This record gives sequence, C-alpha cells and structure tokens, in this order.
Amino acid sequence: MTDPNAIKNNPFKELGEIPEKKYPDGYTVDSTYIPVRDGVKIAATICLPKGLSPGSKIPTVITQTRYWRAMELRIPFRWILDSMATNAPNPEVVTSRGYALIYTDVRGCGASFGSRITPFSEEEVKDGYDIVNWIIDQPWSDGNVVSKGISYTGTTAELFARNNHQAIKAVIPGHGFWDPYTDVAFPGGCFDHAFIQLWSFLGKNLDLNNPKVFRQIKPEAWLLTKGVKPVKSDKNLEILNTALEQHGANKYVYEHTLEENFRDDQILDGSSFDDFSIFDRTDEIEKSKIPVLAWCSWLDSGYCDAIIHRFMNLSNPQIAILGDWTHGAVLPANHFFPNRTSVTPSPKDKVNAWMNFFDKCIYSDGIQEQVIYYYTLVEEQWKKSKVWPPIGHDYQKWYFSENFTLTRKKPENDVGDDKYKINFRVSTGRNNRWWALLGLPIIYENRAKVDEKLICYTSQPFEEDTEITGQIILCLYLASTHEDGAIFAYFEDVDEGGNITYITDGEFRLIHRKVLSEEPPYKILIPYHSYKKEDSAPLIPGEITEVKFGLHVTSVLIKKGHKIKIAIAGADKDTFLRYPSEGKPIITISRNSLNSSYLDIPIIKKEKK
Repeated sequence: MTDPNAIKNNPFKELGEIPEKKYPDGYTVDSTYIPVRDGVKIAATICLPKGLSPGSKIPTVITQTRYWRAMELRIPFRWILDSMATNAPNPEVVTSRGYALIYTDVRGCGASFGSRITPFSEEEVKDGYDIVNWIIDQPWSDGNVVSKGISYTGTTAELFARNNHQAIKAVIPGHGFWDPYTDVAFPGGCFDHAFIQLWSFLGKNLDLNNPKVFRQIKPEAWLLTKGVKPVKSDKNLEILNTALEQHGANKYVYEHTLEENFRDDQILDGSSFDDFSIFDRTDEIEKSKIPVLAWCSWLDSGYCDAIIHRFMNLSNPQIAILGDWTHGAVLPANHFFPNRTSVTPSPKDKVNAWMNFFDKCIYSDGIQEQVIYYYTLVEEQWKKSKVWPPIGHDYQKWYFSENFTLTRKKPENDVGDDKYKINFRVSTGRNNRWWALLGLPIIYENRAKVDEKLICYTSQPFEEDTEITGQIILCLYLASTHEDGAIFAYFEDVDEGGNITYITDGEFRLIHRKVLSEEPPYKILIPYHSYKKEDSAPLIPGEITEVKFGLHVTSVLIKKGHKIKIAIAGADKDTFLRYPSEGKPIITISRNSLNSSYLDIPIIKKEKK
C-alpha cells in the first residue's frame, strides 16, 4: 500500500520540513479578560513559550471558539494535565515554534460576557479587531497576528481576516463552510435537522456551563471535564456566574429553522443564512489580500464543496487542501482502505505544517499565487493544480438503461421507465458525512444491504483505469404521486467480487428543481438552484419533470474491471427531515429516448506521453 506521507505533491511536505524547536521547554498558561469596544469582556487564555526572555518579541496565533477556550478538569486529571490539554498538540507545537497562542471564548460563550443571537455575527467579528489591538500592546508581541481553527474556529479564523487590521498576516480556516445554507443546514434544500438540533443543544449547554451534555456526545470528555475554565483572577466564580447569566439571553439556530425551508427565510434577528455566510462577506477579506490556507476532507459534510467554492471565488493568495480524513483530520476516512488506524499527517506534523505557512507569511514573502492540492482515492496520490477544474477535466454522460444498467449509449426506445416506492426507513446511520461535524467517524458500511432497499443502476466493468475528479451531475426525468419529495443519490464503486464502496453522494428536495439561467451569487460548476421561496414549486402528481443537481465533489480512480453504481433513495431518516411529511410516494424514473435520465461524470483525461 502506498505511503500517503511520501507522495509527490504532498502539501504537508511542500510547506517545508519541521525545524528545530526554538523553545523546547514547554509553555506557561495565563488567563484574563480582554475588554472590547462596547464593554463586553472576552475571556482569553494565553500560552507563552517557557524561556521567553524579557524584551523578546514574538508573533501570536489566535483561535476564537464557542466551545470553551479551556476546561476546568476534574480531579485527578487536573493534577496531571493542564487546562489546555484538550487543545493538544497546539499549545506545545505553536509555542515551541516561537509564537504566543491565545484562545478566546467568543461573546456569549464560555467564560466571556455578552449574549448572541446568531453565530458569526458582525459584533463577534469586530471583537477580533479589538483583541488584536490588545495583543499588539503586550510586551511580548512583535505586532504580527495570525489565526487558525477547525470547524467553528475555522470560520472565525476566516472572518478574522475581514477586520482588515494591518497586524493580521495570514489565516487558516480548516473544515469551514462557504455557504451555510448548502454546506451544512439545507444541502440540496433538505434540512439537516439531526445535526442542527444536536449542535444547538450542545451550544446551549456549553453556554450555560453544563458539561453533562458530553455524556451524550463525547463520554470521554465528560470524564475529564468539570466545566469551562474561569479566568485566573476569578477565584470564587462570581465573575463567571455573572457572565453565565448574560448567556441566558442567547438564541440557537435549531429553534428558528425548524419551520423554515428557503434560503431567503428570515431567522433569528431577521437575518437570513446568507448574512452569516463567507461568500456574502468577502469584500474586506479580499481587500486585505491576506494569504489563506484552507483545508478539508472529501467526506466532511458539504465543506468539501466549500473548499472548491472558496478557491474559485476568493481572490486572496491561497492554498487549498482536500484530503481523505474525518472532520478536523482526527481519524482516517478512506473507505477503500478501511483498516487504516491513523491519519497522515499526524496531528503534530499537521500543526507544524500550518506553522510553516505562518512563518512564510510573517518572515518571508508569504505566498503569491493560488494552488489547490487534492488527494485522489484508490490511486492514493496527491495532485496539484493552479486552476479548478483541473486541466483535462471533461464531462462524460452515462445513461440510465433497461435492466437497471448505466450505459454510454443514449436510449433509443420511445418507452422505458422504472418505479420505486420511497422507503422512509432507509438511513446512512449516524456515522455519515453530516454527523461527522460532531467529530464522529465517517463510515458507510453494508452498502450492498442498504442498496437492496434503493433503486440502483450499475455500469459494465470499466475497460481502463479512469480518474473522476469534480462534481458529478445527476439528471433525472421523474414523476411522483406526491407534490413534494427528495432524492438521495449515492455514487459507488463495485469491484470484481461485487464489493461495494461508497465514494460520494448528493441530496435534493424536489420543490427546488427550477434551474436558473441568471448568475448565481458566486461561481459554481453545477446547475444553479436559488433555494428561494419564489423559485420553488410543488410537483404536479403524475407529470414528468426534470430534476438536475450536483453531488458533492470527489476525486477517485475507478480501476479497470470495476463498475460504477448510482443508488437512489427518497429518505435518510436519521439525518434529514422527511419529504413529504406524510404519505407513501411512488416515483417513476424515465429512461427513454424522449426523457433520458443520466449521470454527467467529470473525467480527467490523461495527457498522452
């Protein structure tokens, strides 16, 4: 098996080797409140390298979180671990490289004061500007500040750049969204109620300092954690308790989206999803020209598409990385090698790579171009491109045909269709790409058994190795017995022995089927659906309609002798809301000369030598 860490174009190697530690003796931990412009006090934990001499000046890495910047550990763990242990290996690596590391609780969270109505509010973003001013006034600061994070903290890192402060030199958003409507809350217009509900439940309990929530989500954290770490001066917890009282006014996304369906619906304080997106707030990020290193996984929710959209739309100097791991690269998630037990690179190597990027941006000329690194599954190779789609990208149609097959030849018969009664018990379980946002493994197992409950179409064996890189487009001509519904489509590899491996998938609510000819709010490579109420329409029962949408981006090699398969469901009960809410729809998929359902597959044509 190929060693993924020793492959040409490996971004973690190209970012440079790991240097000797500047400060090998560990770090000190302190904490304080940082006041911002409106009087709200932001809790901050500061890690500095041990051995930092008086008068020495170093740059600062900041991470702004809504998941507790530091934890008050239970006995006996507090005797053997410091409060930053849950953030390992960041404090150790970052400080050893000669940086200060600061974690803050965003307003309304952790030990910080204030309240919050929406995540990623403008007030939350502006707090970053005031925090930078505090940092550069510290005796150990050299006036350079960078930010990095994963998931929520990845998005706060990206929006940190929007402050356009001259001290901010670079940001690393890891596993963050670009468009929260399609990337996480309503992919394809389907409400991911399972994650949004659990995420809101988690947030509320964290904001009220109730660690019991971990018993349901991360039992190991429950064993360690007593609650959020108060600031050092708060000996009797009076300050923390006052902050927690203010958190009682917080609002949470789930309670305000359960009855909503459309991109332009007003939620919370009258905002829409676009108001706390990245794509709608790129003006100051681009004006800053701050270098961005964005990274994610092919299999992490819709954040894989976010990487592509950021790369195609954001003009800043940029490195983009797409690998084969779980959310935050905690676990391997390559379904073609299910026995792998560790991630490459290791956590320490990964953080050191990020520090190499920061070093380039602070101590040298930084990066001046845009480049994307992507890992091709099965081929087990890193690829590198300055454009997306990569050179050689071309679409190839595969038509639905009789006997549940896929063929390159368009149907010639005037009639031909297949019926499927929607099975609302179908599920991808709780280890799919959407539950992965909670730090869970990504496992799509027993696909043969699951596919027995779906309607599936399979190709003949491929005659040569073929690379598929990009977003597969599914076009269905279908009729339904009901006015609403959804399609969940799974693209799979079938080997010579009939073993089925999940590659990627896509979901789409049928009322959003209208394809618009106008320009979308940002560049995309798939059919444009606005997901706005004015563009939605119920199905006319029994009438054939075109449903055309993109699956989530991927890169995979289909080996010679293997087949491709598309498995279609109408539900994913443990993750998405049910469409329609009542009834037992039957859909009819047309596969004839007049209405030819098909897959449009992005093939990378190899250059002839």
